[in-house]
Amino acid sequence: MSTYTLRAKHRRSTLRTLAFLSPWLIGFTVFFAYPLLSTVYFSFMHYDGFKPPAWTGTKNWTYVFEHYPFFWPALRNTLWLVVIMVTLRVAFGLGVGLLITKIKTGTGVFRTLFYLPYLAPPVAATMAFAFLLNPGTGPVNSILGQIGLPTPGWFNDPTWSKPALTLLALWGIGDLMVIFMAALLDVPKEQYEAAELDGATPWQRFRYVTLPNISPIVMFAVVTGVIQTMQYYTQPLIAGKVASGVIQGAGTQFEPGYPDKSTLTLPQLVYNLGFQRFDYGSACVVALVLFALSMAFTALLMRRKGGLINAGDR
Repeated sequence: MSTYTLRAKHRRSTLRTLAFLSPWLIGFTVFFAYPLLSTVYFSFMHYDGFKPPAWTGTKNWTYVFEHYPFFWPALRNTLWLVVIMVTLRVAFGLGVGLLITKIKTGTGVFRTLFYLPYLAPPVAATMAFAFLLNPGTGPVNSILGQIGLPTPGWFNDPTWSKPALTLLALWGIGDLMVIFMAALLDVPKEQYEAAELDGATPWQRFRYVTLPNISPIVMFAVVTGVIQTMQYYTQPLIAGKVASGVIQGAGTQFEPGYPDKSTLTLPQLVYNLGFQRFDYGSACVVALVLFALSMAFTALLMRRKGGLINAGDR
């Protein structure tokens, strides 16, 4: 076979491969590569959406990191939510899944009761929680006061606002419950029987049988939880608005983060800078920080994946 024929065959094979890959390549270019490169480009520009972009160098980066008063509180809040909220959601979802798989009767009822809150719209659920946890008139503090327990300020107290958001997230745990239930029911019963014959305690059965079998699902829940929390926007914004009593209408502008910037998150800054202040350059800087943090957390978790999957071997 001649060299020309080999080259033509290789070229046809390459074109065929590209044709099969073209839907993915188009989607990747249009929905990921182009927006990412545009975000990097506009982060070095002064652009308000009306005038042509003007090169400003690193001024946007300097402004966000050194002069914008909301950036560092939002970054601390976002990291707090990633570490605390994601950890508690995964642990609580796994615990509820274990509990329901052990129940002999009424499994369908309990599964429905735990899953229904997940279907509630985020805005409605947040408003309901804000009224329930109202420090003055909410039923939660009324009950706590009657039994002699402290009555926190919840969404009106900077110390308790993020724990209140965490309670809201734990209330809507239905998605993780279903995922963990499916994984737990798929664990081979023979392994449990062998562990019981060896005299393993319930904790040992969980550590050496259950956890190694469901560890990929745990990793999936953690990674997706981190990504979702990095995009956490609606709940803290609505909670801050309701707790502050601000009625936003025409001609009014609400600064997110009430109380005392404790519910401020990085996605709120992207919206506030880009669509309320028309400072698209600074908004792109915050968006790139979010992207970098998401990539860093995901890479760290995937690097630790082997240790989690083999936890039962140690």
